[in-house]
Amino acid sequence: QVHLVESGGGLVQAGDSLRLSCVASESTSRPFVTAWFRQSPGKEREFVAMITRDGSIRQYAEVVQGRFTISRDNDKNTANLQMNSLKPEDTAVYYCAAGAVYSLGYYRMANKYEYWGQGTQVTVSS
Repeated sequence: QVHLVESGGGLVQAGDSLRLSCVASESTSRPFVTAWFRQSPGKEREFVAMITRDGSIRQYAEVVQGRFTISRDNDKNTANLQMNSLKPEDTAVYYCAAGAVYSLGYYRMANKYEYWGQGTQVTVSS
């Protein structure tokens, strides 16, 4: 069982930056993909970004492309999401997810991830 804990959320103004972190309780030799999803009230959980264990593949949702950067440090069992030029529409609870997702076509699908954090709130005021 892998436990994920997110941190770094908060209240910021439009144009500001935040850095979210996700720490896993243990390392694993399995090729876990780590992803960030977000969910705002009344909406479904949506994909934000993902990164493979070796960092060779990174994908972003179109709405965050060029503003958000995902990274990971396997030595520290940590994945980060650097969010720049934040917009009010980025307001949501952000969730870290991890799983042995092998297919390129599954990377953006929430139901393919086994492990989830509790979420961290990001609020961007206009």
